[in-house]
Amino acid sequence: MHITQGLRRAVRVNGQGIATIDGERRTTWQEFGDQVARLAGALISLGLKPEDRVAMLALNSDRHLAYYFATIWAGGIFVPLNTRLAPPELGKILTNAGAAILVVDDALQPQLAEILKHISTPQHIIFAGDGDPPVDLIPHDTFLASAEPAPDANRGGDDVAIIIYTGGTTGLPKGVMLTHNNAVSNALSSLAIMYDGEPWTYLHTAPMFHIADNQWNTGITIQAGTHVFTQRFVPAEMLQLISRHQITHTALVPTMINMLCQVPGVENYDVSSLRKINFGGSSIAPTVIRRAREVFPNCQFIQGYGQTETSPNVSMLLDKYNTDEGPYAGKIESAGQPVFAMEVRIVDFDDQELPPGSVGEITTRGPHVMRGYWNQPEETAVALRGGWMHTGDVGYVDEDGFIFIVDRLKDMIISGGENVYSTEVEHVIYQHTAVAECAVIGIPHEKWGETVHAIVLPKRDAVLTEEEIMNHCRRHIAGYKCPRSVEIRHDPMPMSGAGKILKKVLRAPYWAEQDRQIS
Repeated sequence: MHITQGLRRAVRVNGQGIATIDGERRTTWQEFGDQVARLAGALISLGLKPEDRVAMLALNSDRHLAYYFATIWAGGIFVPLNTRLAPPELGKILTNAGAAILVVDDALQPQLAEILKHISTPQHIIFAGDGDPPVDLIPHDTFLASAEPAPDANRGGDDVAIIIYTGGTTGLPKGVMLTHNNAVSNALSSLAIMYDGEPWTYLHTAPMFHIADNQWNTGITIQAGTHVFTQRFVPAEMLQLISRHQITHTALVPTMINMLCQVPGVENYDVSSLRKINFGGSSIAPTVIRRAREVFPNCQFIQGYGQTETSPNVSMLLDKYNTDEGPYAGKIESAGQPVFAMEVRIVDFDDQELPPGSVGEITTRGPHVMRGYWNQPEETAVALRGGWMHTGDVGYVDEDGFIFIVDRLKDMIISGGENVYSTEVEHVIYQHTAVAECAVIGIPHEKWGETVHAIVLPKRDAVLTEEEIMNHCRRHIAGYKCPRSVEIRHDPMPMSGAGKILKKVLRAPYWAEQDRQIS
């Protein structure tokens, strides 16, 4: 399989259809295909060779998509960079990747001088912004206008196409090598479940450097749909874009869905075109999904479970299971069943398979699983031991094959010998009507090792107390699971580039002076 096959098909079957909408700029599939071929030729003219890395440091845009396809068309490997990282962190990643070319936009260009202090590469830097290009960078428009179209390099199969660096929430970022087979297989298995017969108009809301959105570069192109871009997630602006462009599909994390539901006057926006939201990245409280169904009445909510290392989809939960009643009840808190061609098994600490209903580490294998970590063979061997991808997630599989995520291994709290799963406590806290956001972490305790600590952000104009949250939890879960302390927070939670709450940051002050460290 080849990623570029999907682009060639889109040009053939929908050449005059709209491929991209970025502000006032629109391109057809015919125009976009020509742009990709010429951009590939321009990259080759700079000396790009097969397997060379092209790194992109930019917000969501049509040019981000163009460089993705052009790099792969030219035979290179595309490396999207997390725009929220600091210059020293970006310098480490660029050095590790050995990027030959760096593409940067207006928003990130001011960081460039500081980033370059930490690296010896790349050899060339392209400015892909809309503003005036700095004198020492190659301007995108000139670069493209002078280029000759290149033929498709026709790399495919197990050739590496993309390297995505993990968010670093559990340690230093690792470069996940995803192949053509990974990307296309993931797209096809997702569309086999979600495609409804008409090409989508898809809003790139989550950052394009993250696998949650990056997967749809291929998934939307394969069906010759329309890519629409927004640079940043601003809830009210997103609602406006849905109305303006009649968006049919998007991908979000639960935090984003929760924020959309809390926009003042949300009921006044026309969101009737929205047919499906694919969400994942963390578990979602049942109270949030119920509210989201009220806000987006024509929309199906499809939960996807996976990670960067699995391209990302391991399983999906169909919308019909988002209910507490009827024949589909009882699965609303699951992550669904494995997608086509993926297998899942639960193992203990000795990697022995556990029976249905037993809690252990979730492992998976199939065509979505990465080739490995870039330049990290030891890490690769650990993650892929025994031919299975070890996800680091704790969960179980029921008798029907539905996967239930209990927690991240690193987010599990061990208090007095009892395992407390932070997501279970968070789901209870979210049931309180005055809670906008929450996170549960373990903090050090001399006697118990760890105790449960909740950080709670109240809704606008709501008043919450520590005692109120603790009493609420006592009414719903066992005492040992209840928070022993609560922080009522009014500042936003620290977030990763993918919109996940950074528990590592929340834990850091509590564990800074401890001999035992929890990342």
